[in-house]
Amino acid sequence: MNQTIMRPLFTALLIIGLFLQASAQLTTAKLFGSHMVLQRNQPVTIWGWSTKNAKIMVSFNGQQVSAKADAKGNWKVLLKPMEAGGPYEMKISSGNEQLDYTDIMMGEVWICSGQSNMEFQLKNAYGFKQEQKNAAQMPIRQFHVPDKISLQPEQKLSGGEWVKADTNTVGDFTAVGYFFAKKLAQNLHVTVGLISSNWGGTQVEDWISKDAMLASPGLNEVAKSLPTNWDDLKIRIDKQLKQYAYRNQPVVNYTIDGLAGEPASFFSTWQNGNAPGSWEWMGKLYSYRGEGFMQRTIKLDSSYSKAKSVLHLGTTDADMALYINGKLIKNGSLAPGYQLDLPAGAWKGGDNSLLIQLLSKQKKETWFGMGINGIGNDINIQFADTTVNMADGYWKTMPDLSKPYHFDFLPNNTASMLYNSMIKPLIPYAIAGVIWYQGESNADRSCQYRTSFPLLIADWRSQWKSDLPFLFVQLSSFGGFQNSNIGSGWAELREAQTLTLQLPNTGMAVTTDIGDAFNIHPKDKADVGIRLANKALTITYHLTGFTESPLYSSSEFKDGYALVNFSHAENGLIVKDKYGYVRGFELAGADHKFYYAQAVITADNKVKVWCSQVPQPVAVRYAWTDAPIDANLFTKDGIPVSAFRSDSWKGITEGKKFE
Repeated sequence: MNQTIMRPLFTALLIIGLFLQASAQLTTAKLFGSHMVLQRNQPVTIWGWSTKNAKIMVSFNGQQVSAKADAKGNWKVLLKPMEAGGPYEMKISSGNEQLDYTDIMMGEVWICSGQSNMEFQLKNAYGFKQEQKNAAQMPIRQFHVPDKISLQPEQKLSGGEWVKADTNTVGDFTAVGYFFAKKLAQNLHVTVGLISSNWGGTQVEDWISKDAMLASPGLNEVAKSLPTNWDDLKIRIDKQLKQYAYRNQPVVNYTIDGLAGEPASFFSTWQNGNAPGSWEWMGKLYSYRGEGFMQRTIKLDSSYSKAKSVLHLGTTDADMALYINGKLIKNGSLAPGYQLDLPAGAWKGGDNSLLIQLLSKQKKETWFGMGINGIGNDINIQFADTTVNMADGYWKTMPDLSKPYHFDFLPNNTASMLYNSMIKPLIPYAIAGVIWYQGESNADRSCQYRTSFPLLIADWRSQWKSDLPFLFVQLSSFGGFQNSNIGSGWAELREAQTLTLQLPNTGMAVTTDIGDAFNIHPKDKADVGIRLANKALTITYHLTGFTESPLYSSSEFKDGYALVNFSHAENGLIVKDKYGYVRGFELAGADHKFYYAQAVITADNKVKVWCSQVPQPVAVRYAWTDAPIDANLFTKDGIPVSAFRSDSWKGITEGKKFE
């Protein structure tokens, strides 16, 4: 055959080969691949996609199972339960196509989900260097689900792969999940697989399916109005921002010149904000991209009007203008750690107004946009004899809608978007259970969390068709030290989490003793993971010897004191205080006014509480504040007693609903 004929023939064969290669469509869900962990002792579903009506053969650990794809190319097979073991190989074939997966282990698989404290990576946690040294010996693997939002339920993940823990990889593992898995592996002697599906700053409603919300009496009306396209979502966000920022009043285009001259009292109607903190975690400001204002009222004794001071705003590096009582004191970019020396006379006696015009977001991308960044105790005003801490939730916020602004679409803009894209595609992967760390972003609607969190658990169990063990972390300590007369959204959220224990097959890790009042992301993730693992070893694996946090069970009021009873206190209570004082209790009478109270542990592991200001108590509370750092009641094994209240009086979040 001459060359003239050969060239067209070769070209045709090449085109046919490329076409056949392009038409090769045998795939599995992203969860399946080399190094994966499959759930032992359960039927295991393998699924994927191929050409329509194709025959699929799956071979694994002595089992051969076949299936036929449907008219859309969907296929799935079911493997019989298998004991722990491995490594194994899996072959999946269809016609001339074949997928080969290696180094597969049968073990325990847990989903790790929630917001930033579950997302928090091991490389940022206490103890990382030591864990890194030993990581290669740990039988722990992780599949990280990529961040993605979707307005509609999706079949496929956008990416991801199974990764074995070793020196180079373990730093990217979820820290809570890693320590949880380490404790399980040490006690169960199996490989533990973590499916890490989380997103910082997200609300519980982001993770609930729309169908579940439609069936919920408390959420069905709002679920009916959820946007189904991005244009409608943009309209929704803009409307909610304006309603939130102006408290359903008309929009006002504030100017810095006008605001600078206003007294501190003027800002009382603005929404509260936090420092340190990003606007992405404050109310309806999370996806707003533009300029804005923050204000803080500082009450000072008249003697400080003649004192020099130093203003610290942490590591904030945004462009901004700062005003004190109407006087411009700084205009421009701040360098991280910048301090402003203020002369005598900068402050006055009484209420002072510190006003900040935020002209840009934070320069460092990891500092999450607009706001004041840093470590809590670096945000303050220092005088010669005292320091005024400003790391709290008493700042005021207002977007500047007179300037150009836009929105970035984020999970909290509506509901169900993370369920759609980061949970739905995981179903029906066989799992042992779920560990969950979330709630900080729902603390302004804590009362509703009593129904929304159990709804999420019921929803996921329904989707997996299993009474999945669901273990969660009670909110740690962060923020202010307010008492019960002021109220605490975080305390009410902890209460909602405790009430969720009424659902079967649930467990809670109490962590108020290992938080950080100045950092919403405490670095002690080892104790969190270990306490969750203790719950799993008790509830799921039916092992004994793991101490539980005592929970409030009842109280008796008589003879001018309250006698508090606890569950899980049989082995004894202790107080962590070098002077032996029990701290953290409050009492109230019929007037609903609370006072700090004295308390002692009785011989039968109850707590007697009394207070001279409350001769006839009717209500007792413990650790009822955002950051209950004074609470010091523990088991003899060092496990903290959970925060509680005996009363059911109206809280500060009652009536606040998801919109």
